[in-house]
Amino acid sequence: MFESAEIGHKIDKATYREAVPGLRAALLEAQVDLYENKKIPVVVLVSGQDGAGKGETINVLYEWMDPRFLSTLAFAEPTDEEQERPAMWRYWRSLPPKGRVGIFAGSWYSDPIRERIQGEISQKELDARAEQINRFEAMLVNEGALVLKFWFHLTKEGQEKRLHALERDPLTAWRVTQWNWDRLKTYDQLQDVAGHLLRITNTAWAPWVVVEGTDDRYRSLTVGKVLLAAMRDRLNNTQRQQTPVAPVVRVDTDGRNVLSELDLNLTLDEKSYKTELAQWQGRLAELARDPRFKGRSMVCAFEGADAAGKGGAIRRIGAALDARQYQVIPVAAPTEEERAQPHLWRFWRHLPRKGHIAIFDRTWYGRVLVERVEGFCSEADWLRGYTEINDFEHEVADSGVIVVKFWLQISQAEQLRRFKEREKIEFKRFKITQEDWRNREKWTAYQQAICDMVERTSTGDAPWTMVEANDKNYARVKILRTLCERLQAELDSMPVVDPSDKPKKVKKDTKRKK
Repeated sequence: MFESAEIGHKIDKATYREAVPGLRAALLEAQVDLYENKKIPVVVLVSGQDGAGKGETINVLYEWMDPRFLSTLAFAEPTDEEQERPAMWRYWRSLPPKGRVGIFAGSWYSDPIRERIQGEISQKELDARAEQINRFEAMLVNEGALVLKFWFHLTKEGQEKRLHALERDPLTAWRVTQWNWDRLKTYDQLQDVAGHLLRITNTAWAPWVVVEGTDDRYRSLTVGKVLLAAMRDRLNNTQRQQTPVAPVVRVDTDGRNVLSELDLNLTLDEKSYKTELAQWQGRLAELARDPRFKGRSMVCAFEGADAAGKGGAIRRIGAALDARQYQVIPVAAPTEEERAQPHLWRFWRHLPRKGHIAIFDRTWYGRVLVERVEGFCSEADWLRGYTEINDFEHEVADSGVIVVKFWLQISQAEQLRRFKEREKIEFKRFKITQEDWRNREKWTAYQQAICDMVERTSTGDAPWTMVEANDKNYARVKILRTLCERLQAELDSMPVVDPSDKPKKVKKDTKRKK
């Protein structure tokens, strides 16, 4: 893939000076249109060999464009905070909102390339990461983003020559360290690994643009023109390019499904409830303080029919935990800030660090439930939502997060009884709204969506637990027991690790050895 970038392109000064003013004006105009449109985020990845002009190109874009609507995110080795969360967490939280341009200096490609060169992952694992990246970028594009990926290329001789030139100039010598010269030794490995990764991530929705980095003027003009053309094309064609998704076709021939098979008559008497509640709350408290949990974290996802008892169940969990150890995230309609991002963004940002628990009161499943039934998103959006949710949960679970999901089911008659009870009790009136009554009219549509959701997103990493919730006592104990059993099983599968036994960081010598 790099061969086309080894032609030896060169732009003379006169041609460059003549082209720049018009290009700058056009880029600024496109930026203003992008900002006023507020429907498209632009994600620009700047990657490539050392000395190929990545930093210089970013500086040129800042000179040519309005920095108020431009942000640069530089990524090196993950920080301690980032290491305690899934690998993609730091990139998700840095995505630009609609109407802005975000430049990534270092990206989700950096770690797989580095790990493969150092022999930390196999070729098969590299290909799996590439497939994961392809799905992530497809999600960004389907959510409306323009994704531009630049790889700045130099030949091995060209890279060595450029490093020498930078080192000789007193104004740029500081930019060349021993680390850069050591990296030159791995040039051939980088060429092989990056070339392979670029080939299998060069997709129709997010293609790579390989730019020869030898000539500064050629490189700057090329990036500027590609960026302008892509922004203009996207602004002129606001209709999103959706990847094809097969429709959901549900036929319950015998009338049985995951909801109809629940026994909503299950109950627990008050005496047994108090005994078991104390037992499982105590067990949960012990497990949350287990030294092994310091190396894990947990996400509890609560979904259910209106008035099914999610809040009461969550309060019983919180009563067993140290308030410093958990956070409850109530999910309502997205804010303006959240609407400017992909729909999973607001959930990624709340993922807990190791040793902590995040409890979501309603979740990312709104995309395939309320948004589907109420028509708040397109059919293509909620149809692809199943895959995006499964990818999200798999990635989170793969990083060591324990994902536990509960669906609380009640009957229509019990829901009606609870609605009327809420209207009568003064301190519960705030819980019942006209929207709740309106949702009852779509009971059948919601039941259909729930069955589709459970069948398509109950996985080995993150299975659904269906809770018979007509009796609150029974539901609360079942939820606590399930949490304890799942947490116990996860902790038993890992060795005891002393959290104070951390490898010491070795400070790198950034000075070039003489």
